Amino acid sequence: MKSNFINNRLTDIKESYNELVHKVSWPTTSELASSTIIVMVASIIMALVIWVIDYCINSLMELVYRIAA
Repeated sequence: MKSNFINNRLTDIKESYNELVHKVSWPTTSELASSTIIVMVASIIMALVIWVIDYCINSLMELVYRIAA
C-alpha cells in the first residue's frame, strides 16, 4: 500500500517536472520587464485611487461630525 502511494507521488513529480520544463512557455527578459512595469504602474494608480476615496470619505465624515456636534 505504501509502495503504491510513493510510486504515485513520484509519477506526479516526474510529470510535473516534464510539464514545467517542456510545456510551459517562459517569458523573455524584455517581456518580463514590461509586465513588471505594467503591474507597478497599475498598483500605483490603484493606491492613488484608494487614497483619494479614503480622503474624500474622511473629509465627508469630519463634516458630518462637525454638523452633528
